[in-house]
Amino acid sequence: MNRTLFFIAMLATAGIAHGHDSTAGDGRGRSIDKVNGGITAQAGQSYGDLSTVNGGIDLERGASAGEVETVNGGIDAGDDVATRSVATVNGGIRFGQRARIDGGVETVNGGIFIDRGGNVRHDVSTVNGAIGLVDTDLGGGIETVNGDVTVGAGSHVQGGIHFEKPGGKWGTRWGKPKRPRVVIGPGAVVEGDLAFEREVTLYVHQSARIGHVSGATARRFETPTAPKD
Repeated sequence: MNRTLFFIAMLATAGIAHGHDSTAGDGRGRSIDKVNGGITAQAGQSYGDLSTVNGGIDLERGASAGEVETVNGGIDAGDDVATRSVATVNGGIRFGQRARIDGGVETVNGGIFIDRGGNVRHDVSTVNGAIGLVDTDLGGGIETVNGDVTVGAGSHVQGGIHFEKPGGKWGTRWGKPKRPRVVIGPGAVVEGDLAFEREVTLYVHQSARIGHVSGATARRFETPTAPKD
């Protein structure tokens, strides 16, 4: 998760924190850089980088953008949206069908969902938030600490799954922690290692293919959805 920490530090020192809103043009289209307030990328339009501190970012159907970043706010994208990378600190990230993301997708406190036909070239990562992929190709891996993970039907993850141990740099957690639920759905493929540094409940569909598992025992299932815990 060090990339997210780097992102937070950069926001603290970059021009986005200087107390003014700005727009600029480049080869990709108009960039939008704000401190307070949300951003909407209009349907079918091309933009440069989109960034804000306090506000959400909406990308309407068919919009394209460079880096999409916020600190306090969610990122919500419609179908057929293309971006370079997507990151937030406090907020969820949700993409519709046929997403094209050239980099990674990351948040600290919030979930991530990528719908059917998505293509993400690098990692998907959270600290506290669920991750869900449906018929999506992921060129990197999945990284989290406390979130549930669903690699849905037809998805392909090339870089494995890694659960970090709670605590450490993310602070002490009091009481008995919730055990995350990990589901590898029908026809899904997870290449690379599935490494768990904490207790999880791991369900793997009989038609799915996975790499080496450490720190957990896979429970096979045959039904369209995994059993309820």
